[in-house]
Amino acid sequence: MATVLLVRHGRSTANVAGVLSGRAPGVDLDDVGRRQAARTAERIGVLPLVAVISSPLERCRQTAEIIAKHPGVQLEPDLTECDYGQWQGRALKELAQEPLWSVVQTRPSEAVFPGGESMAAMQARSVAAIRRHDAALEAEHGDGAVWVAVTHGDIIKSVLADALGMHLDLFQRITVNPGSVSIVRYGTSRPEVVATNTDSGDLSWLRAAGPVGDAAVGGGAGPSS
Repeated sequence: MATVLLVRHGRSTANVAGVLSGRAPGVDLDDVGRRQAARTAERIGVLPLVAVISSPLERCRQTAEIIAKHPGVQLEPDLTECDYGQWQGRALKELAQEPLWSVVQTRPSEAVFPGGESMAAMQARSVAAIRRHDAALEAEHGDGAVWVAVTHGDIIKSVLADALGMHLDLFQRITVNPGSVSIVRYGTSRPEVVATNTDSGDLSWLRAAGPVGDAAVGGGAGPSS
């Protein structure tokens, strides 16, 4: 089966400022974020990628272009940030005082941002986009295809929750840091979550990973190196 590397963009200027930037234009990587993207590119560079697909927002495009080493990155609108509506551009410490904050933390499946979208709708579109691209790239390049999706923290968390069979209300248990790589492989019977929130380590072992089949009782031997 194809392998998707879910990459969160590097640290942004809004991350440092503690602002929920959402879909606001002009939010770029800061110096740390560019270094994170370069480190991620080095880790991924050992793999023969068939595609790098990105959220259209600047911080993701900048990360994706560093990974791809050229500007020919495919943009996917359904991987863009959640539409936070009236929350966009506000300080996180201010938003934490809003009644909706506790809903986002404990019952995200019920959260609808004022003037924006629901978290359930965010998950539905992002999961559908990842699965659609994964199936198309596998059909075109074979079951050894490896591709990258560069997107946002809540998007990746929602995709991982789906792959893990978790209810959306549990997705806040997942951590996805800037510049991190999470790995999912969609099998015929179930997805396999290979790794989450990694920020270091050689990924060349993925070239020898076999298709998702029956789970190894006891956990299996793992990569040979």
